[in-house]
This record gives sequence, C-alpha cells and structure tokens, in this order.
Amino acid sequence: MRRSLSLVALGLLATSVFAQTDATTYAKTPRVQSGRLGSSASEIQELKDIMAVQQRQIQQLQKQVQSRDQALELLQEQVSRVYTTASEVQQSVQSALSGEKKEGEITASEFNALQHEVTDLQAASSTTASLLSDTQKRVANLQSPLAIHYKGVTITPGGFFAAETLWRSRALLSDLSTPFSQIPFSASGQARASEFYGSGRASRISFLVQGQWGTTRLTGYTEADFLGVGVTSNNNQSNSYVLRQRENWAEATFHSGWSVMGGQMWSLVTEFKSGLDPLTWLSPQTIDRQYNVGFSYARQYAFRVIKNFNNRVWLGVSIENPQTLLTTFGNPAFAPTPCPNGSPLVSSTTSPKGFVASCPGSFNFLIGGPGNLGGLYNNQATYSSNASPDFVVKAAFEPGFGHYEIFGLGSVFRNRIYPQAAATPPSAAGAYNSSVVGGGIGANARWPFAQRRVEFGIQYLGGNGVGRYGSQLPDATIYGDGTEHLIRSYQGLVSLVFHNPKFDLNLYGGGSYAGRQASLYNGKPVGYGSPYFLNKDCGTETLPTLPNGYGPGALNNCVGNTRVLFEGTAMFWYKFYNGPRGRLQAGMQYSYLTRDAWSGIGGEPEAIDNMVFTSFRYYLP
Repeated sequence: MRRSLSLVALGLLATSVFAQTDATTYAKTPRVQSGRLGSSASEIQELKDIMAVQQRQIQQLQKQVQSRDQALELLQEQVSRVYTTASEVQQSVQSALSGEKKEGEITASEFNALQHEVTDLQAASSTTASLLSDTQKRVANLQSPLAIHYKGVTITPGGFFAAETLWRSRALLSDLSTPFSQIPFSASGQARASEFYGSGRASRISFLVQGQWGTTRLTGYTEADFLGVGVTSNNNQSNSYVLRQRENWAEATFHSGWSVMGGQMWSLVTEFKSGLDPLTWLSPQTIDRQYNVGFSYARQYAFRVIKNFNNRVWLGVSIENPQTLLTTFGNPAFAPTPCPNGSPLVSSTTSPKGFVASCPGSFNFLIGGPGNLGGLYNNQATYSSNASPDFVVKAAFEPGFGHYEIFGLGSVFRNRIYPQAAATPPSAAGAYNSSVVGGGIGANARWPFAQRRVEFGIQYLGGNGVGRYGSQLPDATIYGDGTEHLIRSYQGLVSLVFHNPKFDLNLYGGGSYAGRQASLYNGKPVGYGSPYFLNKDCGTETLPTLPNGYGPGALNNCVGNTRVLFEGTAMFWYKFYNGPRGRLQAGMQYSYLTRDAWSGIGGEPEAIDNMVFTSFRYYLP
C-alpha cells in the first residue's frame, strides 16, 4: 500500500541522515618537521599551508552543522506528516465502529489492515522522535559541551573569578578573612585607624570528576583558592599569594544506599542542603571568607560513611582531623616580676616544657601542653599533638517540608604535665601525660517558603572544647599546676534569604560565647576569663612598640578575654547575567561586629567594628 511505501521511505531517509551525521571525515593536518627549516620563507609557507588546512576544516564543520540543521527540519516535517496520517486513520476507525457501514466507509478487513498500519505508524513516529531528540542533544553538546569526557569519566570544571574590596572601621591587618575574636579595644592604636584592601585572592577553581563502576558511582572533587600564604607572599607590590587547598576528596556511592568518602572536606558538623551530600554544603553567602559569627564548620581531613534511607533519612559517621585552640593567661606566684595584666603563655619549641610567659622582664614560667601555635609539636604550622581523631555522628531528615539535622561531636585533648617545672632547679622528673574528653551537640534546620524564594534557617552548637568549630574561640586553657581544662562554648546563627532570578538578599545574625575557666594558683589568677584579671586600661592608648616605634602599642593592664561575639550582616547579590555562558554578578556586604570581654578588675571592655565588603564575580557555566 502507499502508506507502507511511505513508511519504508521514511525509515530509509532517517537512516541516511544519521549515517551522514556520524560519518564525518576530517582532513589530516600536515606536521611541521622537527629541526631547523631551510629558510624563513619556507617556514612562512609551511605555516600558511597549515592555516589553510585548518580553515578548510572549520568550513567543513560549519557545513556539517548546517547539514544537520536541514536534516532536523526534514525530520520534523516527516514526524508531523506521520502524526497527521495516524490521526486520519484513527478517525476512520472510530467512524467504522460507531455504526453500520455506509457507502464509502471501510469494511472489517480494511479496518484490520488500517489498525495494523496505525500501530506501525505510531512505532515509526516514536522512533523518529527519539532519533530527532538524540540528534538535537548531540548538536547542542558539539556546540556547547557541558563537561569534558576523558577515558570513561566526566570532568566538570567550575569556580569563579573575583575582584573584591573591604573596609573596616578598626584595623585588623587582615584582608578577606576577619579574625572575629581579635577586634582591638580602644587602647590599641589599630582601633583608632581604619583599613582598606582590594583583593582577587578569593577567586576559586574546582573540578568534579564522575565515573561509573558497575552500579557504583565514583566521585572525586577538588577545589582551591588563593588565600594561602607562601614564604614570600606580601601585600606590597606583586601580591604573590599561593594556591590553597579547600577541598580534595573521593567518594564511592553504592546502589544499596551506602557511600564511603575520604579526604579534605567540609566537616560533618557543617549544614548540608540535600541529605548529607558533600556537594551541597551550605555556608552563609557572604564576601567575608570567615563567613559570619555563629556559623558552625571546619574544613579538614575526614573519612566518612553514610547510609541513605530512601532519600528521607540519612545517617553518617565521620572521623576527622583534631586540633586544639589553647589560650592561657596567668600570674605565676614564683615569678620575680609578675605581669600586672596576666601575660599570655605562648608556645615555644626552644623550651622543653612547651610554653613561656611573654611578659617582658619576668621569669619564664614553663608549663606543658598543646598550644594555639603548636606547643611541643610544630609552632610554625599550627599543629597540636593530638591523642585521637575527632568523632562526629549526624542524622539528617527530609520528611517533606524542610531539612533537619542533629549531630554529636567528641574530642580527646592531651596535655603533658611537669610537676617539677617550678622547682629549684627546674626538673622534668615525674612528667606524665593527661587526657580529657570534650564534645558537644548541635542541630541545623532550614525551611523554604513561597516556592523556595524565601529560606529561613537556624544553626546551633554547644559543648566543651568545641570553640574551633565556629568563630575561633579557644577550646581549652591551662591552670597554674599545668592541668588542661576545657572551655564551655555556645554558638548559633539565624539566616533569612530572599531569592529572585536577578537579585538575592541575605540577612544573618549570629553569636558565639566562651565561658569562664579560671582559678587561683598560689594566690594568683590563671586560666581564662578570671574576674581577677586587670582590665582597667583597656581604653588608654599606649605608645608604639619600642625600640623602633613603628608597630602598634601593646595593651597595658588589659587582659580582655572574649566572652561574647555578635555579628549582624546584610548583603545582596545582583546578577547581571545568568545563563548558558555562566553568571556575572556583583554584591555588597555590611557587617556590624561586637566583641565583649569578661569582666575583670577595672570593668568589661568592649570593641566594635563596622565592615563593608564589595565583590564582582564571573562564575564558570
């Protein structure tokens, strides 16, 4: 029949079109022979030949794309005809079934034949539509590939280029990362001078690698920026800052719902947007690279096992790299000239006891233990001598509305104590190791509203020795007898985010608290936040540091251990372009940051900093 012949012709036409699409032939490019060419004229001629061949290849590719476009138009016409014919046949069949046969209508045998033709036409139209869709995808990928395919894996590059500035009302001598707990009190010369910096160090590059091993999905991810500092890095002329590891991990996800991953990643303490997927970590969208006070996070080594229960519940267990942030102040009773303000004990690799008092003219008060600069291990790389990894257990829930997380954190802190450090003469006799266990609990929750155009979220973390998982407040302190005591801390963050195709508005409010942990040793205050520490001159400016007189003056009679940090932030992002060529956006952030110290003799000092950040970024598509 004529319709059958049309069907066969349509199949042959589709086959010939796709055979022509896949049978692309490229001309071979002549190679430039190694070694020195005979003359400059021959070199120029050979380069011209190469350019001519490449130009012909470009023209051939353009013709192929044009040919594919024509083939797509022809296939679309054929599909339209097939659907029209099928519709006419179906109407005839319905007419035959509605009543008795009339003149010009089909018989039962003709009806059966037409029914077979309808089935064949429907199958042909479905196949043609599928081939048309595949060809459109192949042409789109040829013109704008979404990823790089290499030896069976897919590599997706990402990142952005950033041009950013900051201004602070009180100088912190820091660019894009704000050291929240170091806002200077008014006694410091830095508190009476503002600062401005421009930087491109936040620019970021990333690569996502994905592959398949049977039913197991393999994922690798690496991400870096330029916020690292090398030996010669400075802000004077060349600004030669180095590439810094942010993330670098591998993951295997099994069909059963289990996944295993390891490497440098965001801690399991961090909030995630979808289940416990490591690619969906959620941080405040601020320009400040220290994010916002109250945000619970760390980026560090971890080995993690996660179980996914039907995309509703996730349970994860993680062992992570430990570290100790230690801050200690004290007035040793046996010091010939005790420091009047309670001098900080700093780590020392030259001292066998680990710490020396930094008070000028005082006796070196030796005390053992890991320190904020490394203690007995390495005071140049901020390492501490750790007894075991940190342990994190987290459960995430997505019951249908909102995302909820609850987690627990455990840490072991170790200290070496020298009971005879203050003897005459000092001795290491009787030294021993002492360990103390710390940890905390936390929760995160996020709710979307108005078709996900509005998001409201809260975060909380509290416990003993968990200060470093937030605003860099101390984990522990040392008493006069050398024993290590953990500092209780709490932190929380509230966020309200408004999304728009062109405009995002982010509002954050967060606070962090570090508790008192102090005692008297031989009648002198030691530890952290003692009410007997002197704070009476926290508002009296001091002279520059001697002997050169160029550095800011040191505080006098002002311990000022941080009690509470609070930061309120409002910022917006405006997207000039967001499409297949990437995203171009600009933003501005304003933050109000306060630091309140523990009360001591002379009062409760307070410091305030106003900060303004700007950013101009281009994101890779």
